[in-house]
Amino acid sequence: MSRGQKPPSQRQLRVGEELRHIVAAILERGDIRDPEVAGRLVTVTEVSVSPDLRNATVFVVPLGGGDSAALLAGLKRARAFVRHEVARQIDLRVVPEISFAADTSFDTASRIEALLHSPDVRRDIEAGANGDFDAESRFSADEDEGRDDGA
Repeated sequence: MSRGQKPPSQRQLRVGEELRHIVAAILERGDIRDPEVAGRLVTVTEVSVSPDLRNATVFVVPLGGGDSAALLAGLKRARAFVRHEVARQIDLRVVPEISFAADTSFDTASRIEALLHSPDVRRDIEAGANGDFDAESRFSADEDEGRDDGA
């Protein structure tokens, strides 16, 4: 989280979760007739709501991978329909403007997993397990050198 940003309020989280369920149900029913969206299985991973509850970003990922750019283009075209359906199903004074974004957290997790299984990292982990690399004692030795306690 960057400086100056507060974590989402409990209300933002509740509204986001309710929107996630509603949008997921709309996509599951297949009500959207756009050719890029129709017949595709889509996972709604998260909905982030602005503090004033006027804007919501729906993070989606195509189930089983695939072209998320085409999916996002189709969802952008169907945005008004999705907002209309959300308005019918949720009790809010102002229905948020909805935008769609690709969820890249799965890609990031895969990249981190690949890094953790790379030979260089594996070598360092094994060296640490064998006692060849003892970071804790190295850091405590550095602290002792920098400490001026008058001794």
